[in-house]
Amino acid sequence: MSQKQTAPLVGIAMGSRSDWDIMAHASEVLDSFGVPHESVVLSAHRTPERMFSYGKEAIGRGLQVLIAGAGGAAHLPGMLASATTLPVLGVPVARADSMLRGMDALLSIVQMPRGVPVPTLAIGVPGATNAGLSAVAILALRDPDLQRQLEQYREEQRARIAEETLP
Repeated sequence: MSQKQTAPLVGIAMGSRSDWDIMAHASEVLDSFGVPHESVVLSAHRTPERMFSYGKEAIGRGLQVLIAGAGGAAHLPGMLASATTLPVLGVPVARADSMLRGMDALLSIVQMPRGVPVPTLAIGVPGATNAGLSAVAILALRDPDLQRQLEQYREEQRARIAEETLP
């Protein structure tokens, strides 16, 4: 980040504490880029008032992007998006006890009604990781230092592939 920012710029929300093993990957990406963020448990079904307050107050608190992960019915990303104009990146979480392996969450998040967008990432760890990277890319639009870090990251990704050889 170009200035030493300490207040969170990204909010990571999840439907329950059990989602942290997936959503921690978004946090790790943000940490690796030095992006200040916070992580909260907000249930669209069990704590709707707190969830709506979080969404409505996010801009005033300086947040610029929200990442929301949920499994099953997965209403959290869409309901947060209904409470704020910030970009809300949706991450479908695969529940260990679900026979649908996150497909229910994916379909719930991706089928938002017109006018309430929730860009939706892949199920599980790849989705959480890419949500973190997407949040970095959004923030990098206004932060040249972060943009350079992102370009370096992408170059390192390309170099790793270029160096791979198969037996």
